[in-house]
Amino acid sequence: MTKVSFIIYITLAVALLLLISRSSNNNSHRHRHRRLKVRSNFNFTPPTDPHHLHDRLAAFDPLVAEIERKREDKQWEHHYIQAHHPKSAPTESPDHEWDDFTNAEDYLNDEEKFNVTNRLLLLFPNIDIHPPDGYVSASELTQWNLKQSQKEVLHRTQREMEVHDKNKDGFVTLAEYEPPTWVLNSDNNSFGYDMGWWKEEHFNASDVDGDGQLNITEFNDFLHPSDSTNHKLLEWLCKEEIRERDADKDGKINFKEFYHGIYDLIRTHGEGVHDSSHESAEEAPAKTLFDQLDKDGDGYLSHGELLPVIRKIHPSELYYAQQQSEYIMQQADTDEDGRLSLTEMVENPYVFYSAVFDEDEDEDYDYHDEFR
Repeated sequence: MTKVSFIIYITLAVALLLLISRSSNNNSHRHRHRRLKVRSNFNFTPPTDPHHLHDRLAAFDPLVAEIERKREDKQWEHHYIQAHHPKSAPTESPDHEWDDFTNAEDYLNDEEKFNVTNRLLLLFPNIDIHPPDGYVSASELTQWNLKQSQKEVLHRTQREMEVHDKNKDGFVTLAEYEPPTWVLNSDNNSFGYDMGWWKEEHFNASDVDGDGQLNITEFNDFLHPSDSTNHKLLEWLCKEEIRERDADKDGKINFKEFYHGIYDLIRTHGEGVHDSSHESAEEAPAKTLFDQLDKDGDGYLSHGELLPVIRKIHPSELYYAQQQSEYIMQQADTDEDGRLSLTEMVENPYVFYSAVFDEDEDEDYDYHDEFR
């Protein structure tokens, strides 16, 4: 941070604190009934809709993320022991294990220990960095959200690597890797993937240096191919998509196969294709896109021709970070100038903390969970 930007930030922070202190009596009731709740992001089985936004967003605040990560680790460990070592699994309910996280929720809702205004004041200069001009742009917010989600993804990968790296040499070989139990127990059409997703072709595509084993980066790509920059792995993902959607098993995608399934995902996750014509059963926009992708004009899409839209079919963490940023901007950018000031962030603190309880009605809690 430059000297000028540091002075700007300090000036804004002091002014904002004075503003908050003057209006605290008037606004003390504003968030009185809202409570933060510790979440767990861990799914024991993949969601039936693997692209659902609520299942993909990381906590905005790294401190909250760390608390949630510890809870998730405990849940994962309990589930892993039950699945792989059932004889040694505890017979009693694990509910008592979550007592620590009830205390964590008390911590998050204790203003003296966890003041959301103070947290935002602390985080603001870490987000406002390109450039540090006293405002958070949509791009800066997206990069912040992406950084938090990438931390979550890597943490889960490291956890999986500890399980599959049998000889503890820091690498996972194909022989060492055991697919998750939900893969072994699922039918061929479950969750958009079948037994083929973890097989040798997938492994080899992830093995960038071709040494027959995956380091942590390659293993992370193996588990999360849509986030990879590895061209071979993205090609594999295209092949998998064709194999899943290829109803007549001719090894390629005709327009009917493209229109029923793939085009819906592209419309959902793509830019510039959000039209209403699909709902009225008009196929023209889908046919236009199909023809654009069909470079050789043979009426079919090969895996190479599907490559330009694979990230719209299987969105990366960047897509979800952008969606999260759009939501925050819509809620907190009160002057609609396309950026967030420190004042706007502090005046809308709970927009940045995704799980909120509204306890206005005594026993009947209205659960607001905008993100998940």
